[in-house]
Amino acid sequence: MNTQTIAFVRPVKHSGLNPATPQRWSVADVEALFKLPFADLMFKAQQVHREHFDPNAVQLSTLLSIKTGGCSEDCGYCPQSAFHSTGVENRKMLDVDVVVKAAKAAQQSGADRFCMGAAWREPSDEDMVSVVEMVKAVRGLGMETCATLGMLNDKQTEQLRDAGLDYYNHNLDTSPEFYGDIISTRDYQDRLDTLERVRKAGMHVCSGGIVGMGENLTQRAGLVAQLANMEPYPESVPINNLVKVEGTPLAQTADLDPLDFVRTIAVARITMPTARVRLSAGRQQMSDAIQALCFLAGANSIFYGEQLLTTGNPDAERDRALLDKLGMYPFADQH
Repeated sequence: MNTQTIAFVRPVKHSGLNPATPQRWSVADVEALFKLPFADLMFKAQQVHREHFDPNAVQLSTLLSIKTGGCSEDCGYCPQSAFHSTGVENRKMLDVDVVVKAAKAAQQSGADRFCMGAAWREPSDEDMVSVVEMVKAVRGLGMETCATLGMLNDKQTEQLRDAGLDYYNHNLDTSPEFYGDIISTRDYQDRLDTLERVRKAGMHVCSGGIVGMGENLTQRAGLVAQLANMEPYPESVPINNLVKVEGTPLAQTADLDPLDFVRTIAVARITMPTARVRLSAGRQQMSDAIQALCFLAGANSIFYGEQLLTTGNPDAERDRALLDKLGMYPFADQH
């Protein structure tokens, strides 16, 4: 075997970049990483991971839906869209004390980041009053805070920053080329504009995507390239495996090969070396062995707890047992 293939898939440089910023990744270079022999790809990803992180530490995040259902977007994967009949009830926003109680429970279970998600296209001024109060209260517990609220304007990003929000999640979902096959109610540029506003306000960016939606390899590489070429790339990168929900347009999509999902984690790690790569939705359907390969590929963050926004997640006891079996431990415990 020629081991040169492991380390020398080079990103191309774009002229005009600040020399201090990372090199840019072409879609072809990212696709070439995906096509490496599996062992070579894993070896490279593990090398990169160990350069920047404790390879046995994993960050535990808990996600709570603070406003469920009735979203005016038509995202083809989402059971909360008003366009799809999935049985998800449209509920009003949770009270602040309910959110704080959930955050305390998550903290006691070992989570150090608490994420609040709302199903709407964008928050109203009235919505923001409650969200700001929630962020301040959770931040007061000593937890990292994250929110995913849809599109934001400049005033809203400043409100969240002033409340102490650490991370704002706004996923790109897929590549620009495949995006129109999944969503028609929001442009790709709308997502990029919100992320730019979050950066401008001084908050950390959490942005990733979903694989297994029927995209081809080039389109999967296009998602990773889009994320890796942000200046800077996101500090947190959730990689989701499609959870197929009856009533959504993607319910009958063919399953993604589990090893292709592992490859996606590895490629994200190589192209975004210092990001926390989160093993996100779809984990409940994964075996312990596939999850272990994902950690080996460079995943070092998971959603922790039995529920994501509306889909299931492995329970905390199963996660603790898996981490123990692998000799891994929560990031907060490593010191």
